[in-house]
Amino acid sequence: MYSHADRIRAVELYIQLGKQVKATIRQLGYPTKNALKNWCREHEQLRGLLVRCVARVPKYSQDQKQAALEHYRTHDRCISATMRALGYPGRGTLTAWVREAFPETRALMAGRSWRPAHPEAMKQAGVVGLCSGEASAQQVADRLGVCRSTLYNWRDELLSHDAVASMKRSKTSAEAPEREELERQLDALQRDLRQLQLERDLLRKANELLKKKKGLGVDLQILNN
Repeated sequence: MYSHADRIRAVELYIQLGKQVKATIRQLGYPTKNALKNWCREHEQLRGLLVRCVARVPKYSQDQKQAALEHYRTHDRCISATMRALGYPGRGTLTAWVREAFPETRALMAGRSWRPAHPEAMKQAGVVGLCSGEASAQQVADRLGVCRSTLYNWRDELLSHDAVASMKRSKTSAEAPEREELERQLDALQRDLRQLQLERDLLRKANELLKKKKGLGVDLQILNN
């Protein structure tokens, strides 16, 4: 997968950086942590002579690689969105592909700010879809081909903090009338229940009284009258 020169370059940089795995991989864009340690171990055992590895069949074809890179390029340059949409490859593999194909992204992956340009109409459509609540944030992001975090960035960019806060309050206030109606219905049911319990107790007492009168020989017809 990697040439002899690639392996030599990686091991030399790894040693030069004080055997810092993350720093080496971040600067080169390859390989994986375990591969780098294995190469270094082999380099030390063989006194600086790395054995050429037998070429392996790539896990992904060139067409798959190009499809992933094209999706990444046209969908907000978001690695997570590409992995979710295509189902492949792993984050490390896709990151290496991106660094190889788009050298300008190294600054972004190193932690510096970088954002692709989007049409203003696209931003407005995203904010409207996000704030309307008709679809989830992820559904809106997938429809526009961007990351969900990008939608929130657009919202913060186009709307003031007060507007965002007022929308959150309006959602809460919209739920308040429904809650109040349910509470009123609950109170009414509880009143009806107490009324039924009272009537039941009165009927029970009246029945007991009639039984006592009958036992004492009282004419029930006269009592009823």
